[in-house]
Amino acid sequence: MYTQKRCFTFVFVIIALILLSGSVHQLSCSVPDETKLLAEVAFPDSVSTQPLTGRMFFIISRTDRQEPRLQVGRYGTQFFGIDFESLKPGKTVVFDETTLGYPINALKDIPAGEYYVQAVLNKYTKFERSDGYIVWMHNDQWEGQNWRRSPGNVYSDVKKVSIDPEKGGTIQLTVNHIIPPIQVPEDTKWIKHIKIKSTILTKFWGQPMYICATILLPRGYDDHPTVKYPTVYNHGHFSSGAPFGFSENPSRGSQQFNEFSREWLSDSLPRFIAVTVQHPTPYFDDSYAVNSANNGPYGDAIHQELIPEIERQFRCIPEAYARVLTGGSTGGWESFALQVFYPDFYGGTWSFSPDPLDFRNVEGINIYADKNAFYKEYEWYRVPTINTRIPATSEAQLTSQQRNTMELVNGTKGRSGEQLDIWSAVFGPVGEDGYFKPLFDKATGVIDSAVAQYWKEHYDLRYYLETHWKEIGSKLVGKLNIISGHNDNFFLNVGVYHMERFLENTKDPYYAGTVTYGAGPNAGHGYRPYTSVEMLRMMAEHITKNAPRGANTKSWKY
Repeated sequence: MYTQKRCFTFVFVIIALILLSGSVHQLSCSVPDETKLLAEVAFPDSVSTQPLTGRMFFIISRTDRQEPRLQVGRYGTQFFGIDFESLKPGKTVVFDETTLGYPINALKDIPAGEYYVQAVLNKYTKFERSDGYIVWMHNDQWEGQNWRRSPGNVYSDVKKVSIDPEKGGTIQLTVNHIIPPIQVPEDTKWIKHIKIKSTILTKFWGQPMYICATILLPRGYDDHPTVKYPTVYNHGHFSSGAPFGFSENPSRGSQQFNEFSREWLSDSLPRFIAVTVQHPTPYFDDSYAVNSANNGPYGDAIHQELIPEIERQFRCIPEAYARVLTGGSTGGWESFALQVFYPDFYGGTWSFSPDPLDFRNVEGINIYADKNAFYKEYEWYRVPTINTRIPATSEAQLTSQQRNTMELVNGTKGRSGEQLDIWSAVFGPVGEDGYFKPLFDKATGVIDSAVAQYWKEHYDLRYYLETHWKEIGSKLVGKLNIISGHNDNFFLNVGVYHMERFLENTKDPYYAGTVTYGAGPNAGHGYRPYTSVEMLRMMAEHITKNAPRGANTKSWKY
C-alpha cells in the first residue's frame, strides 16, 4: 500500500533531484485514504497527448478465463463507471464508495476475496448537431456500439488483487492498450459489401456518418445476367455477417445455418437477393431505421441513399411488390414499422418477436398507466416490475430497476448503448441539454407522462395504425405477418396481443395478414415456427401472388 511515510520520502527525493538539476516544477502527492477501498485509473501520453472526454470503467471478475472487460453484460460480472471531461494524461479517475456499480451498487459491498480487475477508457466524440445542440457521445467504430471492444478505446492489463472493503486500500491501473480497427470482411463470390457516407446523417450529426449493407447474391447470379430478383431486407442488431448466417463453407456453424447455406446454393430454393442493413448510431448498434428527433433521419438515409445504391449496383427488382422485410426482436419492430411507415415501398413483412408494438408493455412497464417504471403500485402495496423472465418457468430473472441500473452504469445521459436508452432516443423528444428527454428517471423510476404521450403520438405502432387505418389500411392488406412466443423473455408478446386485437377488428379493409404464436417452454424470445428457408418460400409465393400484371415472376425461379 502507498503509505503517508513513503509519500513524504518520495517527495523529498524528487525535490532534491529538481534542485540539483536547476529546474523547479509544481509537485503534488495525494495521500489515499487507506481506510476506504478505492480504484485509480490513468492513461499515459502514449495513448493521447491531448485531454480526453469519455467514460472510464473499472471491472472486477472472479475468473480470468476471459478478460474481465469481455465479461460485462446484463447478467455479467461486476463493473463501475465514471464520466470524465478533459482528462489529461497521467491524471487519475478515482472510483470510491459513491461510484455506482452493477450488479453490486457500491465498492464497499464487494465480498472480500481474490479477484481479477481491469479498466477500460471509452472515448467520446463531440457532435455539433444541425439542431443546434452539442453532445458528447461514443462514435461507433463499426463494432456495434460496444465500448468493450470498440477500436480506439483503451484498456489496461488484467491484474490479480486481494479486495477487502473492511481493510480498504487503493487499486491502481493504467489503460495503455489501444483496441485496433475492425477488419472488414472482403467481398466473395456470394457476399458483397456496400458502405456509403450518408450526406443526410452527416449533416444532422456534424460528423462523418456511414451506413452499410451486406449483400447475399443468389446462386446463378453471374450465369443469368438479365434476370432481376426480389429482395429481402433483413433488419436487426449490428452484424457484419452475411444475411441469415450464410456461410460459404456450410460445414461450419450451427446446423440451422448449415441448412440455410446448403439450401441457398441448391436447385430447390426460389432466388432472392438478401440484404442486411448496418446502421449503428451514437446511441446504439442500430438506429431502428426510422427518422427520430434524437437519432436523426435514418429512415431518409436508408430509403433515399442506401437502398437506391443497392438497387443501382445489383439487379434488384426496384418495385414495392418485390421488396419484402423480416427481422427479429429489434429487427422485428423495424421490419413491421418500415412496412407501416412506408406502405408504398415494401410488399410485406414477416416480423419475429418484435419490440413493443404497443407501449402498454415496454419490458414490463405500462408507460401510460404506471407512475413508476420500477414497480407496480396497488392500494396497499407495490410489487417490483419484472423486466426479464425465464420462459420455461416464468421465474423472474431481472427486475426493471436492475436492468436500468445496469444501463446507468454503462452510461449517463442515455449513452449506455443499451435497450431502454435506445427506445428513449428513438421514441422520445430531445431534452433541454440536447440528449434525449428520458421516459423515466433511471435513479428513481418516476415516469414523465408528457414524454409517454410523445412516445404514443409518434411511435406506438398499434396506436398509429388505429389513427391512420383509413389512410393506409388498403396499402397494407395481406402484408403484415407477426410471429411471437407466448412466453417471450421480455413480455413482448403483450404488445403483439394488443396489435392482434386491433388488426382482427379492422374493417374496410380487413388487414388479411397473420399472427402466429408459440406455446410451451421453448416459446420465448426468438421463437420461430419455421426456418428461414421455409420463410423464403412463403415470401416467393406472396410476391408471385401480388405481382402486377405483366411482371416476370418465373425468371428468378430457375
